Amino acid sequence: MTQQPFSRPGAIDLSSLQRSATPPNGAAAGPGAGPASGTGTGAPAGGATGAYAVNVTEANFQAVLESSMTAPVVLVFTSPSQSPDSVRFADDVAAVAAEHEGRFLAATIDVDASPQIAQAMQIQQVPLMLVLLDGRPASQPIPGAAPIDDLRAMFTQLAQQLTAQGFSGRHQPQSTAPAGDDGEGEQGVDPRYAPAQDALAAGDIDAAVAEYQKLVDANPADHEAAAGLAMAKVLQRTQGADLNAARAAAAADPDDLDAQIMVADLDLLGGHVEDAFARLVEVVRRTVDKDRDRAREHLIGLFAAVGNEDARVVKGRQALASALY
Repeated sequence: MTQQPFSRPGAIDLSSLQRSATPPNGAAAGPGAGPASGTGTGAPAGGATGAYAVNVTEANFQAVLESSMTAPVVLVFTSPSQSPDSVRFADDVAAVAAEHEGRFLAATIDVDASPQIAQAMQIQQVPLMLVLLDGRPASQPIPGAAPIDDLRAMFTQLAQQLTAQGFSGRHQPQSTAPAGDDGEGEQGVDPRYAPAQDALAAGDIDAAVAEYQKLVDANPADHEAAAGLAMAKVLQRTQGADLNAARAAAAADPDDLDAQIMVADLDLLGGHVEDAFARLVEVVRRTVDKDRDRAREHLIGLFAAVGNEDARVVKGRQALASALY
C-alpha cells in the first residue's frame, strides 16, 4: 500500500448531502441514525463494529464529517453486493482503528445503501479508503483491499505524522458517548497523555519529552508512553534541521555518525521508515565498538517510536540481528 502524508487539499463538495443530513428539530433520520449525543453515528446491524467504528448513512454523514475536526476519520467505501472482500476490508480497518484507541475513527459507507454519498464523492470502485482531517481529504484515495499488516503500518505512520504536526485529538468511544456532548473539541483524550500531547500541540517539544519521561519512569511497561517519548525525542533532535543540508552532510562523510543519525531521524518523520532503518542497519554493519553501540541503540529507539508490533520494525530487527551477527 502506498502511504500518503497528511496534506490539506480542497474540501469535499457535499452541499447536497449537508442539506438533508440533519433532519428538522434534531429528530431521528431513519435507520442507522445514531443517538443525539456525540457524533450521532450508531452502527446498524451487519456493519463494521467497535468502539471507534461507525456505519455511515446520508442521515449521519455530516456528523461524521464534522468529527474529523477532532481527529482523522478513515472512510471505507464498500458494496456487499459487488465486493464481499470490501466488507471484510472495512472490518479490518475498524479493528486497526480500535488498536489506536481514538486516534482514528473508522467510518464504513455502503455505496449500495447510500448511493448519493458515493456520487457526491465520485467513488468509482470499491473497496476504497480515504482519510479525512479537518473536514477535508488528508490523503489520496487508496483503492483495493490491503492486508491487515499493511493497514497497521499505514495507521502507525499516520499517527506519527499527527504527532509530528501537533495533532493530539482523539475520538470518543462510540458506545460510551456522554449525553449532551456536542462533538466539539478534543474528546476521549487519556488524561495520562494529555500534558504531553498539549505540549506537542503548543510546539513545546522539550516539555513533551519531559512529560512522556515522567510517564515512562512511573511505568516502564506503558508502551504508548514509551513510543510517545521516543517520537518526541526524534522531534527534539531534529528541531530546525534542514533535510537537504543533512543529506548532503551524510553523503559527504559516510563515517560521520551524527550525520547518518540525523538523516535517519528526518526520514522517519517524513514517513520513510524503512529507509531510516536501512541507513542505521548499514552503519551498524560497518562500524565497531562505541560507534556500533551508539548506532544500534539509536536504531532501537526508532523501533520504539514506530511501535514494536509494526511489520517494518519486525523486519528491521531481523536486519539488525543479521548486521550484528
